[in-house]
Amino acid sequence: MSLAIFDLDNTLLATDSDHAWGEFLVEQGAVDPVHYREMNERFHQQYRDGTLDIHDYLALALKPLMENSPEQLAAWHQQFMISKIEPNILVKGEELLAEHRAQGDTLLIITATNRFITAPIAQRLGVDNLIAVEPEIIDDRYTGRVSGTPSFQAGKILRLEEWLVGQSATLDDAWFYSDSHNDIPLLEKIDNPVAVDPDERLREVALQRGWRILSLR
Repeated sequence: MSLAIFDLDNTLLATDSDHAWGEFLVEQGAVDPVHYREMNERFHQQYRDGTLDIHDYLALALKPLMENSPEQLAAWHQQFMISKIEPNILVKGEELLAEHRAQGDTLLIITATNRFITAPIAQRLGVDNLIAVEPEIIDDRYTGRVSGTPSFQAGKILRLEEWLVGQSATLDDAWFYSDSHNDIPLLEKIDNPVAVDPDERLREVALQRGWRILSLR
């Protein structure tokens, strides 16, 4: 048995759930449509370019969680799952999860998207272990701030190391599946790195280093 780690957005999903949530909020009239969409697109491009300041982005992304009640957020998320997530769950991604599950591997999703968005998605995929950006909660309300280290780029390594200590687990013979060059620092630390429908920069690195390249599309 080993650890099978999966990125979420554009790996197990044929979409970026963080970006899709922003679009969903615009469609619901929950945010200023012009400003929020412009900033959402700008940060999404910075993510693809590898220039994203995660704290700048989270200042935008976590604000609607602070401004709305838990009841409203829960209702929106149910609609979001139906309209934005369910149609983008990759069948081959579910088959890959099932393959590792059948081998007795421990499944873990690690993502730079926040837990509010991703916890129900991980549950839908049958993955009990999730490392995600943790929005701060005080008195059952989101504060708009992030708690701890965001699980982004090198932050994924730190958060994974903390998780491993808590689980008394190791990375021996572990797998990591990701589509993004932002995950190269973590891919480099894994015995079995797999580039899944990789972006151009990750594909180039994977070819240079002989990493497996896989399509779930």
